Amino acid sequence: MKKLSILILSCACMLGTVLSVAPGQAQAQSSALKKGIQSERVLELQQQLHSLGYFKAGFTGYYGSLTSKAVARFQRDNGLTPDGVAGAATQAKLESFGEVRVTALDQLARIIYSEARGESFEGQVAVGAVVLNRVQSGEFPSSIPDVILQPGQFTAVQDGQYRLKPNKTAYRAARQALNGADPTNGSLFYYNPAIATAKWSKSRPAVISLGRHTFTN
Repeated sequence: MKKLSILILSCACMLGTVLSVAPGQAQAQSSALKKGIQSERVLELQQQLHSLGYFKAGFTGYYGSLTSKAVARFQRDNGLTPDGVAGAATQAKLESFGEVRVTALDQLARIIYSEARGESFEGQVAVGAVVLNRVQSGEFPSSIPDVILQPGQFTAVQDGQYRLKPNKTAYRAARQALNGADPTNGSLFYYNPAIATAKWSKSRPAVISLGRHTFTN
């Protein structure tokens, strides 16, 4: 009976150890960045890789094959398993090289603030979503900065409002858009019907109206 009690106690201790480790392991796995993920963290990863010379494509916030290959090259050069997945060890190694000062998140928040600071929060997220939809569309540049600065596309860039400093709400809206929020249902354009003069803008089928902006494709 004494041996049986010891055996049961040992099994319970082993089970307790497994249960206590499993949540941490699950958290580590869930924090890994890999193909198919779109988020603010992926955008940061791309910029870190770019600053070190590994990523030369557009900053999209989407973890595709180009990002995976860049991660694998970085891993190979730094003694890590070159699996193309940015797990905890890879992220820690990247962070050891320092932070990226000027980021595409800043630029996205800036265009949101300059174009839609008088709109609701949803309306601000919508402007950010249009930028990201363009990045993924194949009809526009494949980089957040290049989409924003493409000549003739955003009034705020043309009239200088883009130089205004974004507030916390604009940053929050940018993060929401980067993490997949899209109130526009995939729209690539928007305009203000009260002041728009371009006939082609008004001729496009409206997808949704949010505040003073009508979003179209």
